[in-house]
Amino acid sequence: MLHYISVMKKLRNITVTLREDVAHWARMEAARKETSVSRLLGSLLEERMLQEQSYKSAMRRALARKSFAKSDGQYLSREEAHDRARLR
Repeated sequence: MLHYISVMKKLRNITVTLREDVAHWARMEAARKETSVSRLLGSLLEERMLQEQSYKSAMRRALARKSFAKSDGQYLSREEAHDRARLR
């Protein structure tokens, strides 16, 4: 479980509406982790945000790399990449 990284940042209260079964699961999961539902949801959302930021950063790095295959510098289209006749 992630701990709040931004301790010094301002926290904001929000209202969340959940289906009853989801709310029940959240209460049980929070109790199992000995935390509040609010902190559980905050941690889950923060984890998702950090994963998305990491993915986007990795994607930018990957797309910035030079092509290593024979090409004009552009990535091959799906059709070009799977053109088996061209490889024969």
